[in-house]
Amino acid sequence: MMKKGFQVAARLGHHTPFPRTLRILPRLSSASAFGSSTDSLVSRFLRKTDFKDYALPNASWSPDMLSLYQEFLKKTNSEGWIKLPSFKSNRDHVQGLKLPSGLIATSAHLSSDISPPGDYRIFTRCIQVAGQGYEYVIFFHPTKKKSICLFQPGPYLEGPPGFAHGGSLTAMIDETFSKTAYLAGEGLFTMSLNIRFKNLLPVGSLAVLNVQVDKIEDQKLYMSCIAQSRDQQTVFAKCSGVFLQLSLEKESP
Repeated sequence: MMKKGFQVAARLGHHTPFPRTLRILPRLSSASAFGSSTDSLVSRFLRKTDFKDYALPNASWSPDMLSLYQEFLKKTNSEGWIKLPSFKSNRDHVQGLKLPSGLIATSAHLSSDISPPGDYRIFTRCIQVAGQGYEYVIFFHPTKKKSICLFQPGPYLEGPPGFAHGGSLTAMIDETFSKTAYLAGEGLFTMSLNIRFKNLLPVGSLAVLNVQVDKIEDQKLYMSCIAQSRDQQTVFAKCSGVFLQLSLEKESP
């Protein structure tokens, strides 16, 4: 599936026609073929469900992360910010919808050794022990098309002794890009990421990821991020990314 996604992105970059089975959004339209404005996408994303929300405080959260979480939670009542739920799989977020035709992974692509069958997890939710891997929560502002991610890396993400692996921060930025791109304009696939590391991120410390959509053009969302300390005195990384804009399809009854 990922290979096919990159092939689609490559075709877009070379301005060649898409396969007829792919449904493409109009250029810079505020709504897709399903009327998916930012408001409707957010509304669907926030619908009530029985799935466990992993973006809630637990005993592993540092006082710094917990207090900033409480600050942004207050902003959801007065400043237009929305706390996004975080389930173990993106499948849970888009129930009733599916990837465009031609980008569906069939059983032929999957290993027969997967156990239990269907136990899929998004990469940043693959470590189940609280505090050991990715602890994070994302707040999204629909009008500004911006997100703030509070990220606390655990010891299972260590690279240099005592510090988070650079790939773990990259993955966290990509995940924040992904949720922001989808809600801001149905961005589905990462086409490119360009990251510059500035300082090491200590394990167990708090990184604040400031993400925004810079522009939407030619079915692409152009994103930027600054990952820094809470006091903004230490920049851990700066990143830019481009996402491909595609509409999900409704699943057959």
